[in-house]
Amino acid sequence: MNPKNNLHIQLEGIGKKYGTEWIFRNLNLNIAPGDKLALLGGNGSGKSTLLQVISGYVLPNAGKVIFKSGEQIEEPENFKNQLSIATPYLDLVEEYSLQELIEHCAVYKPFLNNLTAKEIIEITELQHAQNKHIKNYSSGMKQRVKLALAILADCPLLLLDEPASNLDSNAIEWYIKLVGWYGAHKTIIVCSNSVKEEYEFCTKLLNVMDYK
Repeated sequence: MNPKNNLHIQLEGIGKKYGTEWIFRNLNLNIAPGDKLALLGGNGSGKSTLLQVISGYVLPNAGKVIFKSGEQIEEPENFKNQLSIATPYLDLVEEYSLQELIEHCAVYKPFLNNLTAKEIIEITELQHAQNKHIKNYSSGMKQRVKLALAILADCPLLLLDEPASNLDSNAIEWYIKLVGWYGAHKTIIVCSNSVKEEYEFCTKLLNVMDYK
C-alpha cells in the first residue's frame, strides 16, 4: 500500500544564478500530489540545479518554493522528511554491506509497507552480493541500490536525477517496474538528458532551456 499523498509544491518566480549568469529564471510551476514530472535539458542546462532547489538543498536567488501538506505550509527544515532522492552526486556509505546500509537508512527514514532488509535485498536482485561491502560493487549495482533506497522510502516526494545512469537494458526495465509498483501515488520528478526510458511514466514535461 502506498502512503497517502497530499503534498503540493509551488514554484513562484524561481531563479538561480552563478556569478552573473542566470541558470534559469522566472520559473512558475504548480506540482500537484501524484504528478509525474520530467525536467529535460542537456548537460549544463540547469535541470539538476532546479531539482536541488526543489529539494531545498540549494537556495534560489530569486523567487520561492512553497510546500504544502493539504493547506498547511511546511517549514523547510521539516520538509526533508517528505522526500527521497537518488542522484549521481549522492554517495553511499561504502564501508557497509548492503544489509547494513539498508538498516542504517531505515533508522532515519522508514520504508514502504515496513519492508525488511531481506525483502529490499530481494527487490534489488542483489542477493548474491548482499555480504559484500558497497565499495566492491560495480557502478550499475550501486545505482540499483540508490534507486531502491529512494523509491522504497515511505515518503510522498521522489526526486531522481538521471536514474538510468550506469544501468544496462535489463536494469532499466527493473527500474521502470519498481517505479510502477511502488511509485504510483508518489509525486515524482525526474531529471533526464532526454533518455526516454528514464521518464516514460511522466505525464508532464518541462524543458529548463525555456527559462534562460
